[in-house]
Order: sequence, then structure tokens, then C-alpha cells
Amino acid sequence: MIRRRDAAQATLDHFSGRPFAWGGSDCARLIAWHLRRLGYKPGLSRGGPYKSALGAHRALARAGFASLDQWLEWMGLAPIPPAAAIVGDIVKGTGDDVFGALGVCLGNGRLLGYSEEAEGAVVMQAIDLAAAWRAEPR
Repeated sequence: MIRRRDAAQATLDHFSGRPFAWGGSDCARLIAWHLRRLGYKPGLSRGGPYKSALGAHRALARAGFASLDQWLEWMGLAPIPPAAAIVGDIVKGTGDDVFGALGVCLGNGRLLGYSEEAEGAVVMQAIDLAAAWRAEPR
């Protein structure tokens, strides 16, 4: 739990208030950065750079994944019920686009992620989660 807490805090410190930018500060980059703190090798960069939603979709496909869900499972993260997510786990909210919205569980019903209503990455209340993955430290 200490490694989970430390990784979640480091991710919060690094991304908090950082403006959303496709290919630099987006939910996939936030999750990849967090997972590196837990000992994972995300491999997302093999899809190449991108600067838009369409570019992100193409980069994901070039990396060999049909979805972010598939990418998370490729790394060995096991799907879990969203209600079972604990500090450091990855959660996915419902979204209007093909990607959904990934975030890092901070505990106590909170998560770190990007929201259309905020300038940058923010801590928000988890209300409508569609999926979650267990991110065990390696």
C-alpha cells in the first residue's frame, strides 16, 4: 500500500493543474506515467507522437491496441469492479468519445484525471465509473 500511495501522490504532484494536451498531458500519458512509478513498462510510445484525438486513435492502433482497455490488460492489469478500486488502481469514467476517461484512484471516492470542466488534471469525485483495473506494484 505504501508504494501505491507514493505512486499516486507522485502522479498527483506531477500532473495536478497541468493543462490537457493531446500527446503530452492527456489521460493515457497520465496513466503511463503513474504505471511507470509502479514498475510497469507501458509501451505506449511505440505508437508514435500525436496531437489530436484522431492522432491518438491512430497511435493506439499503431501500438497494436484497439482500445485503452486492451492496452491496460496487455500490461497485465486485471479488470476489477469499479467499487473495488483502491489507491493506485486505474479507473475509467464514462465519456463521450471513443476513449472514455482514465484516471488514478486516490482513495476515499476520489480520482485524479482530466475533466472538460477544469483547466488541468484535477482531483474529482468518482461518480459514474465504467471500469477499473488493479495496478499491483511490480
